[in-house]
Amino acid sequence: MVYAKRLAERQEALQALEMKHRSLGNFRLIVVAAGALISWLLPWWCLVFPVIAFIALLAWHQRVLESRRLAERAVDFYQRGIDRLEDRWMGRGETGDRFLDPHHPYAGDLDLFGRGSLFELISTARTRAGEATLASWLLTSASLNEIESRQQAVAELRDRLDLREDLALLGENFRSGVHPEELAAWAAAPPLQFSAFTRVTALLLAAVGLALLYALFGVREAQPFIRSAIIVLALIEAAFVFRFRRIVRQSLGAVEHPGHDLALLSQVLHRLEAEQFSSPRLSQLRAALNVAGQPASRRISRLNRIVELVDSRDNFFVRLFGPLLLWSTQLTFALEGWRRVSGPSVPQWLRAVGEIEALSALAGYAYEHPNDPFAKFTGNGPEFRGDGLAHPLLPESRCVRNSVSLSPDLRLLVVSGSNMSGKSTLLRTVGVNAVLAMAGAPVRANCLSMSPLTVGASMRITDSLQDGSSRFYAEIMRLRSIVDLAGGANPLLFLLDELLAGTNSHDRRIGAEAVVNGLVHRGAIGLVTTHDLALAHIAESLAPRAGNVHFEDTLEDGKMRFDYRMRPGVVQKSNALELMRAVGLDV
Repeated sequence: MVYAKRLAERQEALQALEMKHRSLGNFRLIVVAAGALISWLLPWWCLVFPVIAFIALLAWHQRVLESRRLAERAVDFYQRGIDRLEDRWMGRGETGDRFLDPHHPYAGDLDLFGRGSLFELISTARTRAGEATLASWLLTSASLNEIESRQQAVAELRDRLDLREDLALLGENFRSGVHPEELAAWAAAPPLQFSAFTRVTALLLAAVGLALLYALFGVREAQPFIRSAIIVLALIEAAFVFRFRRIVRQSLGAVEHPGHDLALLSQVLHRLEAEQFSSPRLSQLRAALNVAGQPASRRISRLNRIVELVDSRDNFFVRLFGPLLLWSTQLTFALEGWRRVSGPSVPQWLRAVGEIEALSALAGYAYEHPNDPFAKFTGNGPEFRGDGLAHPLLPESRCVRNSVSLSPDLRLLVVSGSNMSGKSTLLRTVGVNAVLAMAGAPVRANCLSMSPLTVGASMRITDSLQDGSSRFYAEIMRLRSIVDLAGGANPLLFLLDELLAGTNSHDRRIGAEAVVNGLVHRGAIGLVTTHDLALAHIAESLAPRAGNVHFEDTLEDGKMRFDYRMRPGVVQKSNALELMRAVGLDV
């Protein structure tokens, strides 16, 4: 296995660096001891040699420590890959909780975000832009051309393991704090304007201040004159600063939050700029990283240096000498000059980075699941034909594969069976694979053919104390939003679990039949689960465009046994009473 081989190589390199780290630490102690001995026995100028040796060892040690940090990150990268392959990945990745909207038509129902979610399994993005792009692909359906272009890009990136490793090693061992929306909004805003006369005046005043500071410490004969000149210059600069104080405060304050952690963004850009791509989507994204012949990484790196200088205003020496050099004003000119030249390109760079990172994450998932195919998309809809479907969050050893076929001829499957028999898992399996397919990722199936679809699910509805709504009210509001989705650009794939379980059986049967009839007549396809056999008759009223399937269970030694295999027709038996008696209930 490639991951295991590379993990062993990185661990061996890490051990070698650990030994070198300890050796250099010992050498530094020896040099310090030697320096102390020399200072005791020899003239003071002999200390030059141990000082030079110590500085050289210190620089060498810093490089070793940096190499060790990268080796540790590489070990972690491949260990996490092995954990994913061996189903030990839960709780180790980014959960994407911030993308979870309780009102989204399927995100919460299909476990897209949170601990143990699809996002945690797939996402390897190093920047928030990459995470946001991947999340948006999981949350929205795409056009046929868009899906096919993503599939081509993922196929090209699938075997670029070195690229994914390099991206994982960049920056510190935490996610980037760059907020793409805030950075893009700041960069695209109109820059503050300063006249050429103002900028030249500020430079001249700073140059005079620097010269006076040099003279203050270097020309003893003219100390009184220099001190007087510094006082006069300080008064002039105070008037200058007062004139532009609001603009300077506005400029530096606006970049404070969006300007954090730009170093990682620059490093990611630099690494991506080194790649050459052949697929149209990736070639287009790569081209977007160059503007006027200068790489985006170099421009972002310059912005990062300016922001670091802005942060340096808390330094003691900057506080002491900065006012005389008009430090904040000079940084404002540099910042607004950068925004004037490069600002309009930042949203384009962030989109390109986000998309390439999202595609790389999907490519990593494809690399780790080589038997999972891409879905084949057709322009004729609605259609969902999945052979050997399985849930990607379940270990392969525990997956029971089932096939589901929905088309204009058979638009609805009513799934009956007892609780825990596999009905809800089937719905989630269909939904998650549809989401993966439309994101451009491989699917967990033998094969899947489908048209672009909009997914709507009602599976995990709860009451809300804050909103003052019951479970039934929350469910009918979700159903209303799903019905509205049926009128969208793409046909609807609806997944309804235990439809209208929060009301009485009479109203439930009438309401469920009306909702499902309405969805089917509006061109939607989907599945409805129930353990109430009365609802199984919905398929009969819609025949031949609807059918019944079921899951069975058996009672053995007082325990329910399930095989999780979908069968045609309505379930014919129930073991609920026997199970209740088996646990000691008098029924």
